[in-house]
Amino acid sequence: MRRAEILSVLEGEHPRLGRIVAFLLNGAIVLSAVAITLESLDDLPPVFDGAMQIFEWFILAVFTTEYIIRIICAPRPLHYIFSFWGIVDLMACLPAFAMLSPEWAALRSLRVVRLFRLLKLLRAAHALDRLTDALASVKGDLTVFALLAGIVLYIAAVGIYIFEHDAQPEAFGSIPESMWWAVVSFTTVGYGDSYPITAGGRIFTSAILFVGLGVIAVPAAVITSALIEQSRQDRSRKERHEISQHFRHGHQPRPRHGRGDRSPRG
Repeated sequence: MRRAEILSVLEGEHPRLGRIVAFLLNGAIVLSAVAITLESLDDLPPVFDGAMQIFEWFILAVFTTEYIIRIICAPRPLHYIFSFWGIVDLMACLPAFAMLSPEWAALRSLRVVRLFRLLKLLRAAHALDRLTDALASVKGDLTVFALLAGIVLYIAAVGIYIFEHDAQPEAFGSIPESMWWAVVSFTTVGYGDSYPITAGGRIFTSAILFVGLGVIAVPAAVITSALIEQSRQDRSRKERHEISQHFRHGHQPRPRHGRGDRSPRG
């Protein structure tokens, strides 16, 4: 089996083996998430710990093997290794280092990166590709709004610090502490752990929130517009592909019935 064909199997695109391999890999990811959940229970029998250990070794062997095969079969191995999915695949394998030797017990915190396996479920999601393309098309606009949001957050933190520092030194003792209030307020979460009590602070909050809500809401509209445009382009490409396939198989377009199609009477 050629390298390109092996990659198509792992990607779930192979006509014969793709669905089977994709089902098995996705099933392993889901079972791994279930195992992480069960490990947090305290009243499980001792035999369960041994079973989970064996299962974790099996899952690590599966994903490590998949990662190595992808590196070997990739047209550009370094490009895959440093790509987003390459990093996700690597993070799914890292917990193996915490289980190889007792001397590496300090690395057991790496077990939390097992959660990265859930991201592997999105590899076969075409909707994610559409979202990625949409974000790439508006990355310039999003960068501008991210910079603007950072500036507005900083202005809000400095302003509320000036107005509320003397009245509430425990909640607004510094600008970094005030930044937490700005983030919570702009995202409309509103935990209620810190809020203005002075007249100046309330007036400033009312004014800055109208600006901040606009800065936070605009990127959502930009992304939605990009997704709609990407969906339209996908439909257009699909229609062109269907038309090209239609002509490739020797089909001719249906003749239009009209005056120009009438055969001369003899």
